[in-house]
Amino acid sequence: METRFIVTLFLLIIPFVVLPQGNDTDSIWTFDECIQYALKQNIQIRKSDLVNQSNKINIDYSKSQRAPSLRASIGQNFDWDNPNYFTSKETGMQASNSTNYSLSSSVTIFNGFAVSNRIKQALVDFESGMYNSETIKESVSLSILNAFLQVLFTEEQVKNSEKQLESTMEQLRLAEERLNLQIISQSDYLQVKSELASEKLALANAQSHFAIAKVTLMQLMELPVNDRFNFAHPNLDDFVNQVRIPDARSVYNTALQIKPQIKNAALNIQSAVINEKIARAGLFPSLSMNVGIGSNYSSMMADPGYFGQIYDHTSRYVGFSLSMPISQINEVITSVSNARIGTHNAELSELEVKNQLRKEIEQACVDVESAQIEYEASLEQYNSNVESYALATEKFEQGLINSVDYLFEKTNLIVAESQLLQSKYNLIFSYKILDFYTGVPLTL
Repeated sequence: METRFIVTLFLLIIPFVVLPQGNDTDSIWTFDECIQYALKQNIQIRKSDLVNQSNKINIDYSKSQRAPSLRASIGQNFDWDNPNYFTSKETGMQASNSTNYSLSSSVTIFNGFAVSNRIKQALVDFESGMYNSETIKESVSLSILNAFLQVLFTEEQVKNSEKQLESTMEQLRLAEERLNLQIISQSDYLQVKSELASEKLALANAQSHFAIAKVTLMQLMELPVNDRFNFAHPNLDDFVNQVRIPDARSVYNTALQIKPQIKNAALNIQSAVINEKIARAGLFPSLSMNVGIGSNYSSMMADPGYFGQIYDHTSRYVGFSLSMPISQINEVITSVSNARIGTHNAELSELEVKNQLRKEIEQACVDVESAQIEYEASLEQYNSNVESYALATEKFEQGLINSVDYLFEKTNLIVAESQLLQSKYNLIFSYKILDFYTGVPLTL
């Protein structure tokens, strides 16, 4: 009865147990979900987040350098000595002990603004690290976009191959009937049969490419590869043939204002300039103030006792120290020179990043224009081949043309369909890349 009661209670509790929420391999992955998952799992992004955390710690540490330092110490000494050493009287060794207490503090009043500049540099480095993380995230998002579109493209290739195979199988059945009726020759029948074998191979290749595309997408997402991965099928009709005339200069000017790699490069220059100021601070004198309090006790003094001695022997001091580099001046000058070189290098890096961005945008604009022309031509060619194939199919079924002429038209249709499909996805990707440079979020 007790066991039966436990089982019943367990069955009643199960429906109310809240299971962890989240996308799994059996659910439908949308494009946005693929990107969000990849951004959470990507190793480079996670490493950049750790760098940002370290930069945040450096900010707090740099600010703490403004506060006075505080040090406390306690010293305990034990001594064994012969008090009559100089009189040559052997009275034996005597033991004693002493205790010292001290509390001191120092604060830098002036050191060439090195502390202030280190705080500024830490803040700049933190902001620069954040933009670097954004740059990595954008790169990962573009890779996911390309991989997701490749999955959709290869899936459509599989569907087209299956349709072509079904059509050829029907034509082979019809050819076999006509062969039995001696309407067509054995050669015509074998031509159709050979075409069927070729299309089976084409289907197998399309299925292989589809499987590879899914594996590539899952690996980019850092998702373990499995056969249960399902993905959403967005409506891409609105993304096709938007008839754009992109202006590379306008897109570039927009990208300069929003792209994180540009902001990161600019902040790197600021950090290098500040680093030069920090190095130059070594040329200035350093002024600091020191305060402290101390006391001591010795067992060699019987009076006025432990606490009495601590009170009587208390000493306090306030002091200032000024230090100037003399023999280290060459070392400081070398540091300043290296820092100045670092600034020039950061400036060249910024120019390199801007040039790379300009080249990418120029290429993206050309790609859009070329992709639009290619898509229009492919669409026209496909429509023409559809009409020719429909006419050829009708004539073949009526016995007006042989299988060679029929398969020629069918092959042209397959090639045109493949080119149209490829130009379609190439155009969509080109549009998305152009949108990316103008700050439009990546969506499908």
